[in-house]
Amino acid sequence: MKKVIRTDAAPAPVGPYNQAIVAQGLVFVAGQIPLDPKTGEIIGSGDVAAQTEQAMTNLKAILEAAGSSLENVVKTMVCLKDMNDFAAMNAVYAKYFNEATAPARVCVEVARLPKDVLVEIDCVAAVMTPPA
Repeated sequence: MKKVIRTDAAPAPVGPYNQAIVAQGLVFVAGQIPLDPKTGEIIGSGDVAAQTEQAMTNLKAILEAAGSSLENVVKTMVCLKDMNDFAAMNAVYAKYFNEATAPARVCVEVARLPKDVLVEIDCVAAVMTPPA
């Protein structure tokens, strides 16, 4: 059994997918790019730090709607348009995850991301409370 998660606090899906799915005590969050959930506009054009901040804000909102939190994240995947942006992305990412308890992660450089953004992040987290 699975439960679809949708919240207005994060950007709406732009295709045949959902913001997140809860199944088997885990929440699987779709990749988040730096879109403002109210306007749909890209945040931080050309600035990977600002874009990472918005992607993390979107992840956090979806996790909370699913009855979870960043503290419960067990795995992330970061896609960068340019691996030279790794340090700047990582500096922002580190504000959200304590190094001692940070989730497992993969970070890859990709040829292109939706809307030509610089970063996309997804995650898997444990669900601590059932979503509403």
